[in-house]
Amino acid sequence: MTGDIPNLSPVAAATALLRAGVPPGEVLKLMEPREGLLNSGQVANAEVVSLKQLGQDFQLLLKLTMNNGQQTTLPVSSTLPLTPGTNVNVAQGSADTLTISVQDLQKAIANSLTSIDTRQLPAGTLLQGKVLTTQVEAQNVAQLAGQSAGGANAPTTYRSIVMLLNTALAGSSLTIESPQPLRVGSLLSAQVQNSQALNFIAMPNRLDELALAQQLSTQQSRQGSLQSLLTALQNLPQPGANTPDNLPQSLRASIDQLFADLPDLQQMTTAKGVAQALNASGLFMESRLMAGENPTLVPDMKANLLRIIAQILPGLPNNASYDAAAAANTLARAMPSVIRNALGTLGLVAAPALPINFPLPSRTLGNPENKDDLEVLLKLAAGAISRLQSHQLGGLEQTRTHADGTQVTTWQLEIPMRNAHDIVPLQVKVQREDTPEREQTPENATQEVKEKEKLWRVELAFDLEPLGPLQVQAQLIAGNLSSQMWAEREGAAELISSELDSLRARLVACGLNVKKLECNRGVPAQGSRTVLEQRWIDENA
Repeated sequence: MTGDIPNLSPVAAATALLRAGVPPGEVLKLMEPREGLLNSGQVANAEVVSLKQLGQDFQLLLKLTMNNGQQTTLPVSSTLPLTPGTNVNVAQGSADTLTISVQDLQKAIANSLTSIDTRQLPAGTLLQGKVLTTQVEAQNVAQLAGQSAGGANAPTTYRSIVMLLNTALAGSSLTIESPQPLRVGSLLSAQVQNSQALNFIAMPNRLDELALAQQLSTQQSRQGSLQSLLTALQNLPQPGANTPDNLPQSLRASIDQLFADLPDLQQMTTAKGVAQALNASGLFMESRLMAGENPTLVPDMKANLLRIIAQILPGLPNNASYDAAAAANTLARAMPSVIRNALGTLGLVAAPALPINFPLPSRTLGNPENKDDLEVLLKLAAGAISRLQSHQLGGLEQTRTHADGTQVTTWQLEIPMRNAHDIVPLQVKVQREDTPEREQTPENATQEVKEKEKLWRVELAFDLEPLGPLQVQAQLIAGNLSSQMWAEREGAAELISSELDSLRARLVACGLNVKKLECNRGVPAQGSRTVLEQRWIDENA
């Protein structure tokens, strides 16, 4: 698809205002009325911080600078897409409106590039950008001319503003026209053809991989070990005859429900118990929501954690040690983006890319002194959700189709298990490999049967006393099982090795043909991984 860059000369700025359907003196509507924000006749400088399209209108975040140097941020709605970085002078018309002069509107329109300097970006240069806005252009042209130049059957043209993410123009906005609408928020790649034309390059699969890698890296930087949260919840002071319960009753009930839903080791020794534990791990919460199901009707780790967070938040302002800035910073750092958006919390802390390995390493979010402080519980719960989401994204990152058509599907999750008074998190990764069906010929007739067999791989990682950290890798195809185990502690590998004959006999009794079964000292070797090139930076992730 080719995009044309409209050629708007400075002398046509007034015409551009009419084409955009903007009356002289654009009125911005304050999302929250502010009486007396500016005195009568007072003018303040405003810089556009962000732009978001909502239907045919736009939501802007303005940073106002008063004459006395004071600054404040205001969310406003506008019919004109003012790009980030635009500076205008505003006056207050009423408690819920601000006005912009015609001259400022002309500068605002000129703030978005309408052509490309081919001396700076020669033909063939690859541009990458994010779509900020998309509007139907043909209707506006019809309003300007009184009738469509091509008649009733004139093709529809769409005008979009794209924020450039690479080259020397990174951070600049570019106004383009295209025959098809560009989805707001989507990431695009295009090659420069000339100063007035771009050639869009379709990269859907690649973009999905890049976006996934970026989200995975972000979530891993925010995640905290489940054991940190569960230990803190276990150590909360229990109410008694002489000890009042400082926690809200609903929060205490949610914590009790969280522990009640955890499986014990006995449950994990049966196929039905393992299936129930996998189903309640939080891995499938989003799929249940998309199917219209209520995740609270069945045990679900992530749903329980979200419920605890929702019940912690209202109690924070009444907490003696509550620090609003610290709480907001905690959420910005630790919360998955979907949860932060739902709670209306803004902010993003950029993080360097982390290697994607299994199992996820143990990670403690600080070393707080007051384990029962609500802010600490909020931070630990948010980190626990990020850890669950890191597992989910890790599974998606490893789900792909190879060049030969082989489909690899991966599920990755973590299940905290109750072992007497201890909590033992069990990390699980399951992979299924499906080979494509080939056209049957006499030459490959016998081979075809083998290729249709599904290959299963299972990896486990847990720390169980007195054996210490253990990892298991197993492979199953056509009833044939091979497995290797690793134990880190001295003596643990020898103890496990002495019990392998008993394990082999139990597996054979289940109908499996055991090919290989051994235990080693140490940890599995981490093979080399291909790191995805991360070019996109999504400030709203």
